[in-house]
Amino acid sequence: MSERVFRNSSGGRPASGSTVGVKNERPGTVMRVLIIEDDYKVAGAVRSGLAAEGYEATVSRTGEDGYFRATTEPFDAVLLDLGLPGRSGLEILRSLRARTLMMPILVLTARDSIEDRVLGLDSGADDYLVKPFAFAELLARLRALLRRGRPEDAVRIRLADLELDPINRSARRGDRPIELTAREFELLDYLVRHQGQIVSREMLARDVWKEPSRGTPLDNVIDVHMMKLRKKVDQGFATRLIHTIRGVGFTTREGEL
Repeated sequence: MSERVFRNSSGGRPASGSTVGVKNERPGTVMRVLIIEDDYKVAGAVRSGLAAEGYEATVSRTGEDGYFRATTEPFDAVLLDLGLPGRSGLEILRSLRARTLMMPILVLTARDSIEDRVLGLDSGADDYLVKPFAFAELLARLRALLRRGRPEDAVRIRLADLELDPINRSARRGDRPIELTAREFELLDYLVRHQGQIVSREMLARDVWKEPSRGTPLDNVIDVHMMKLRKKVDQGFATRLIHTIRGVGFTTREGEL
């Protein structure tokens, strides 16, 4: 691991096989982390360390790309450098908070003055970690942010009487909990975040199944998951929320099309 990223802690490498890794804490789920960092060594080291701990880590190397991903894809947390090309980290912080996007944001930066820390926190950061840092400390801070309680309306996603909790990966409709597999939750989360829009099978293949291209076998898998998901979400309720648009894809909205 790059000495520019990690202090000499546990041999300078991220811990692996930890009993407090994400998969052990939350069986069957994967927490998604966006790393917005333009330094290849730093980004690669952090991504590798997080992957070893069970996180799904995505890297953006410009401010514009990072902001686009943060506002169009579902992430559980963001690790953000301040000095970025295209759009600064402070601009990203302020813009995300202005849009009321409340995922935890941990700033990773070499700027260690009190003024810089105060400015970062006042701009919307949840925590601040100065490079170089011990990877164990990054993990501890990330876990703390993911556990931290937030106002209910800031973290839950709603469509009519359907409510999703991305932090706990749970769903309910009205007063009835909905038991979902990890894939079903990812699928429903994606659909509800795009409520009112048409979601094609190409989009689901790319963004949920992480397949660069779709084909008949994957289409069949998607359709089976959609059938099961529709049954879990809509069966027993007078108002349908998941709709198929024949030959095009799917959409979520309250009531009939």
